[in-house]
Amino acid sequence: MYNKSAAPLNSIYVSAVRPGKHKIFIGMAPGVGKTYKMLEEAQRLKHSGIDVVIGWLETHGRQETASKAEGLEVIPRKTIQRGGLILTEMDTEAILERQPQLVLVDELAHTNIPGSERDRRYQDVEAILEARIDVYSTVNIQHLESHRNTIARITGIVEQESIPDNLLKSAKEVVVVDVTPETLDSRLQDGKIYPPDKIESQVQNLFLHRNLLELRELALREVADKIEQEGIQEANLLGCNGHAEISLPCCIHERILVCVSCEPNSLQLIQRGSALADCMNAPLYVLYVHNPDRLLTKVEALYLETCKRLSQEFKAELLQVSGNNIAEEITKVATSYRITQVVLGQTHRSMWQILLGGSLINQLVRSLAQIDLHLISIGK
Repeated sequence: MYNKSAAPLNSIYVSAVRPGKHKIFIGMAPGVGKTYKMLEEAQRLKHSGIDVVIGWLETHGRQETASKAEGLEVIPRKTIQRGGLILTEMDTEAILERQPQLVLVDELAHTNIPGSERDRRYQDVEAILEARIDVYSTVNIQHLESHRNTIARITGIVEQESIPDNLLKSAKEVVVVDVTPETLDSRLQDGKIYPPDKIESQVQNLFLHRNLLELRELALREVADKIEQEGIQEANLLGCNGHAEISLPCCIHERILVCVSCEPNSLQLIQRGSALADCMNAPLYVLYVHNPDRLLTKVEALYLETCKRLSQEFKAELLQVSGNNIAEEITKVATSYRITQVVLGQTHRSMWQILLGGSLINQLVRSLAQIDLHLISIGK
């Protein structure tokens, strides 16, 4: 048993005035290994001399997870009687009295039993952090408040429990525990996630392959956004300290660019780009490159106006530039706006081919080697 009085007086965990640090392990769905990863890191810290306790652990009967917790001190759960039932919750007060250096808390989005000191488990975690105790916790992406409507659309499941977004934003570190949908499906079929009688129902909703792909995208993008925002804040801070140049981190958030001309197919391209942007929850840009050596016909001018209207309708930012080399102008815009996906149209006789002799795509493949190109075929 850890003896607080035996802790060295110069220990940063004893004398620090900062709040506790929060590290969140997030995943696309149950079974990706969030709890296992959290326990694995906790064991490593324990062996290095850190005082680690388990505040709440949910193994769901997974033996591999349970074995990973062996040797870690467990704070006994608090028992609460409701009617004829004996229920248990995390004993936050016992944790605060124990004053460990690090506490592990599974299932961050959990709703506590009515009558508990706090309504939600994340509120218990906030109280622990305020007591200058570090916390490792786990949560699935579908429990993030801002994604509830998106998750309902993707899976058809309306999540009843959620955590506020600012909990993720204020965390010291957020780690995505990631596996491929194929690996997760294998774990499910092997009975490593749910008991056999629940497998079929899960395969028909949350664990549908297409659902897992979208949930995985959400989880990865959420952490990418956090990294990008922290990088921008850090860069701004450096700027305030008088640095002449600020090197921003490379943005890994998805950004969609649709390249349009004055042809009817441009309308379909904007619609296709909008669907892609919605799927990835990404900003959408529409680019028109004007050839200064060529005047638009009335019909072409009408199509361009329609593109402008449609861009507004789909909440896209319309960009208009002028230049004789379309590929070069697209590359400039894609680089400047840190675009990750470019949508182009290809017809048997498109404006691009007329102006560039069919070489636009080849030029863009060379100049945008790190950007995905979507070549949409929409007929003559």
